[in-house]
Amino acid sequence: MKRVILITLAAACAAISAPAAAQFAKTEDAIKYRQSAMFIQGQHVGRLGAMAAGRVPYDAVVAVSNAEVVAQISRLPWAGFGPGTEGGKAKPEIWKEQAKFKELSERLMGDTDKLLVAAKAGNLDALKTAMGAVGETCKTCHDTFRNK
Repeated sequence: MKRVILITLAAACAAISAPAAAQFAKTEDAIKYRQSAMFIQGQHVGRLGAMAAGRVPYDAVVAVSNAEVVAQISRLPWAGFGPGTEGGKAKPEIWKEQAKFKELSERLMGDTDKLLVAAKAGNLDALKTAMGAVGETCKTCHDTFRNK
């Protein structure tokens, strides 16, 4: 019995200590992962932005549905920016200015949480305000860390 516990404990320790970059077999996989997460996020943010701008009718149920996706997806791309995953549209500054990049990623996650709260409130003005904050954070990060 002790042997089974020791083997299980050893396996758990090995899994915990694996570096984040090991999540991806190749650099291209990390790039594709983060770009895919950003693409999905952009699609749902775009739907919310269209409502906020009056290009499509405001629908509170649809707003909540999209905001839920955005709040979850905003947590995903960061795993694809580990050491050794340079490339794609990402500027090298991401790996040189990790503190600023992390600050902006955390700000985005906070902004998308507030976006979800605003969507659940069922108030178009609250949605517009929250969308403004999300848009500003996205723009700041892309201007600083993304190649056009």
